[in-house]
Amino acid sequence: MALKQSLQQKMLQKLSPQQIQLMKMLQLPTIALEARIKEEMEVNPALEEGKDDARDDADDYQEDDYGEEVSEAEKEFDFSDYMDDDDTPDYKYQSSNYSSDDEEKSVPIGTASTFHDRLLSQLNLSRLTEQEAIICEHLVGSLDDSGYLRRELSSIVDDMAFTQNIMVTEEQLEELLVKHIQDLDPAGIGARDLRECLLIQLKRKEHAVTVRTAIEVLENHYTEFIKKHYDKITHWLEISDDDLKDAIDEITHLNPKPGNSLNESSRPIEQVIPDFTVTNEGDKLQVLLNGRNAPELRLSKKYSEMLDDFARIKGKPNKAQRDAMMFVKQKLDSARWFVEAIKQRQNTLIMTMEAIVEYQRAYFETGDETKMRPMILKDIAERVGMDISTISRVSNSKYVQTSYGTFPLKYFFSESLTNDEGEEVSTREVKKILKDLIDSEDKKKPWTDEHMVKELKDKGYNIARRTVAKYREQLDIPVARLRKEL
Repeated sequence: MALKQSLQQKMLQKLSPQQIQLMKMLQLPTIALEARIKEEMEVNPALEEGKDDARDDADDYQEDDYGEEVSEAEKEFDFSDYMDDDDTPDYKYQSSNYSSDDEEKSVPIGTASTFHDRLLSQLNLSRLTEQEAIICEHLVGSLDDSGYLRRELSSIVDDMAFTQNIMVTEEQLEELLVKHIQDLDPAGIGARDLRECLLIQLKRKEHAVTVRTAIEVLENHYTEFIKKHYDKITHWLEISDDDLKDAIDEITHLNPKPGNSLNESSRPIEQVIPDFTVTNEGDKLQVLLNGRNAPELRLSKKYSEMLDDFARIKGKPNKAQRDAMMFVKQKLDSARWFVEAIKQRQNTLIMTMEAIVEYQRAYFETGDETKMRPMILKDIAERVGMDISTISRVSNSKYVQTSYGTFPLKYFFSESLTNDEGEEVSTREVKKILKDLIDSEDKKKPWTDEHMVKELKDKGYNIARRTVAKYREQLDIPVARLRKEL
């Protein structure tokens, strides 16, 4: 194949390192931004915390091509004098398989005791033979995070034979499971299904009439209970509706996932810190940015003076001086870019939030969810003159504190549908009306999705049944049969 030489003209769009840094910082919430600033200050000694000192000799500073102030000494600094040498820079002897844009994702190692460790610590207090202790430890290790034993006992028998060389029967496993594992705290550990889990918890309670009725319902009428055929249960047990209601209340207060209670207690409490605050001062809505998003950062005066000292060096500098100069120059540029990215982040956040507040003014003034307008990312992007991806980064993982509660920014974005009058309304408005309808229904005869369609149609919202079902599922509301109460 012959070689050919051709001339081509291409237009490419590439992001500068500063733009990439800004895009990454835009999507950071307040807590993550604080950690990012601390990390940058640790790796960059040219970046300091505090207000920038007032410059007495303002005439000695001019703006560079990016609109940033630089000193006269730095402006007159000829970088080529330090690069014009025969020595090969050290970086040419180094190689890196990672891009500077790659995000480092490290997983911290947890040191807290696990759910299974706590069960084993309780098991050590039991009087067991050496073989029984090994079997019980294996049973604890077979529990899932909810505290259930999902594996068949026959499979565990095979595991003990092949892995521990212990011959045990299913009857012996059953006895150890009931006597020792299901006796651990919290109550319900070691159950093989939900029914057994609830029964274990009930049998640990005082045997009052209500508890005995609840046990009878779960043991003999579990299918009718989960299908909410309450009339059949009251007929077979010959009890009143009030007695059955008390028994059902006793059951619903039990823990269906006892293992999760131990896992939740070891998790750190996550606190939501709002990035914005919207206050209603009369007829004016004021948007405030959280002060943590506007840290006071400055360039190190010591490093700037070091660069000035390099500019006054006479003669050709040696290799050590060149390396030191390159390090100082790199750190100062990186610090200046970081401070500029923080400022641009603040401006972008406040512009976006002000556009959202103006678009949803009716909601922020009244707090009425039905007055929320349909809004998508494109609507805000057109208002602030930015790209949709930028608005998406701003709205991601950000929270706003209002007079009516603290909400994520994505809460205010919703799709639209058209009512009978031809007006576009937010789907959130329809969900609010649907929730109000379900809250006001007769729980003894809850409305079906078909009935909800009729009710919404009477209010001017022509919606299909499958759409009502979709909105109901998004609101975590069960079907009519499961909403039935006595």
